[in-house]
Amino acid sequence: MGKKPEGVRDPSSHRTPAQVRKQVRGYNSRPEMIRRRSEQNKARSMLGLKVGDPRDAGHKKPLDKGGRTTRSNIEPQSRKENRGWRRSWG
Repeated sequence: MGKKPEGVRDPSSHRTPAQVRKQVRGYNSRPEMIRRRSEQNKARSMLGLKVGDPRDAGHKKPLDKGGRTTRSNIEPQSRKENRGWRRSWG
C-alpha cells in the first residue's frame, strides 16, 4: 500500500491528516497536559529511569486522586501495570 494523498480522510477518524496534526498539537500544548507531562518527567528522573527503560514511574496514589510527586509516592512499575490503573485503583 502506498502513502495516502494529503487531503484524503482517514475512514476511522473521518479527519484529514492535517486535521489530526492540528488536533494533537493543540491537545499536547494545553496547560494541564504540560503540567502532567512535567510531573511524569520529574518522577522518572527521581527514580533514575533512563530513556528506553521498559518501566514507568508509577504513582502509588495517582495525581488525579490528590497524590504528589515525591520519592515516597512513586515506584517503578511495568508499563502494563501502570497504564491500566484506572480499572483497579480504589
